[in-house]
Amino acid sequence: MTELPDRVVGDARTSDFGWSLLTDLTDIGDRMAGSTGERRGAERVVEAFEAAGLRNAGLDEFEIPGWWRGDSSLSVSGAVERRHENSHEVIALPGTPSGEATAPLVDVGDGTDEEFAAAGEALEGAIAMASSRTPDSHDRWIHRMEKYVAAAERGAVGFVFRNHIEGALPPTGEIGYHNRPGPIPAVGVSKEVGEQLARLAEAAEGDGDESERGGADRPIVSLDVDCRNEPTTSVNAVAEVGPDTEEAVYLTAHVDAHDVSDGANDNGAGSALVAEVGRLLASVEDDLDTRVRLVTFGSEEIGLWGAYHAAETTPEEEIACVVNLDGACSSRNLRVGTNGFEGMRSTFEAVADAFDAPLTTGETISPHGDQWAFVQEGIPAVMASTTSDQSGRGWGHTHADTLDKLDSRDLREVATLVTAAVYRFATGEVEAEHRSRESIRDAIDEGYVEELKTGGRWPYEE
Repeated sequence: MTELPDRVVGDARTSDFGWSLLTDLTDIGDRMAGSTGERRGAERVVEAFEAAGLRNAGLDEFEIPGWWRGDSSLSVSGAVERRHENSHEVIALPGTPSGEATAPLVDVGDGTDEEFAAAGEALEGAIAMASSRTPDSHDRWIHRMEKYVAAAERGAVGFVFRNHIEGALPPTGEIGYHNRPGPIPAVGVSKEVGEQLARLAEAAEGDGDESERGGADRPIVSLDVDCRNEPTTSVNAVAEVGPDTEEAVYLTAHVDAHDVSDGANDNGAGSALVAEVGRLLASVEDDLDTRVRLVTFGSEEIGLWGAYHAAETTPEEEIACVVNLDGACSSRNLRVGTNGFEGMRSTFEAVADAFDAPLTTGETISPHGDQWAFVQEGIPAVMASTTSDQSGRGWGHTHADTLDKLDSRDLREVATLVTAAVYRFATGEVEAEHRSRESIRDAIDEGYVEELKTGGRWPYEE
């Protein structure tokens, strides 16, 4: 197996190229799918591609269902009277419709199937509240969209998504996906606001004995959401390095980020890494046997639209494999979700061994991340990220996903490892065979099957 030359490793460990790009992306601010900021981010990536000496750098435009945020508020009446309207307390969830709803609050805990079932008929005509947490006992992550749809299907007229991470930060995240807009108004609230709401709801539940409940009534919550849903366009930033072969190794990330934050780790870092790895590969371009196509997708956060556009407009036989980077700068501890493509896993393991670097892998086929648009078709694709001690999503999808949370040394280390892996893929035969769509379909865990169908993203005929 061809090893990355020492001079390239040295370059990777001392370069400021990727960090400079990441800094510029975070300084743009709002890079919401379809926004002016997203396009500015993609244009800045193209500038980096050109500065790195990559060829065919440019933008690829496509249509998306756009969403624009307005003001939102949540008011509580009953035993306690409160109104929350500041952005550190409550924000609309992308994909929600505009609208108002006033109803009793029902807390469904972490939003598991069991908790929704236990709530029963109380959800009819109510506002449902679920935590962003997935219990440790659960065998997979429960996406917010599943909790939202479960609430709507059981008759709820509004949805509140409360953060489980402290810090007065409401979580954001898509709830409509390919069924935009969703059926009921939806907001995210901070852990602190959510804890108060949960306490008020718990005080009202009891067992029906008025004396045990202290005479408390179920709190009444009023949601007021202002937003706009209408079609717009998004862009992918693309470039290439290596020989002009028909087949290409794809290195990808997404440049869009939720509008409430700077999108530093999710996913400005991924976009910066794509450009940095491209720059490093350009210095050994003559070594490559296979073309490397670099893409930073638009509109990942609202349904992987940029990745689907690329996958649907590229013949499958032209894609050797895909390495997707998402949330890859929270530490130097690389994690690779292999989706069961053993050849790609073994390459990353060999790289980790060569650099004496920590690596964790997961084999579960996951529909979260841009690699899914390729995996669903049987194209070998992995998602590379990093792990840290922080619980859950951490700062991601909040106002606090900012540059100060990251470290340039982590970015350089990840760039070194990813460059070494992509270099191996592009200098020899990729040890990851394409699979049939049917084999992928049959290997998806039942829970993810349910999630994909719930979100209108199930790609297989019944």
